[in-house]
Amino acid sequence: MKQLKIDTVEAIVWRERNDFVAQCLNVDVSSYGSTKREALSSLKEALELYFEGDDVAISEVKRPELVQFQLGNA
Repeated sequence: MKQLKIDTVEAIVWRERNDFVAQCLNVDVSSYGSTKREALSSLKEALELYFEGDDVAISEVKRPELVQFQLGNA
């Protein structure tokens, strides 16, 4: 088994009703929480479970924001 070190994971965070949803852009894993910080912490935990047994170390989760905009007559 090869060890893989992931230094940075990119995620988007958005509000959905009363919760925040955090979704990883590197792999298809997401989680939620009542605050952005809680959602990102839950996402990190979900990613650690996702990679469990693969000997992967995740050291940081970036915190980009989801930006909404409208397209004109596309």
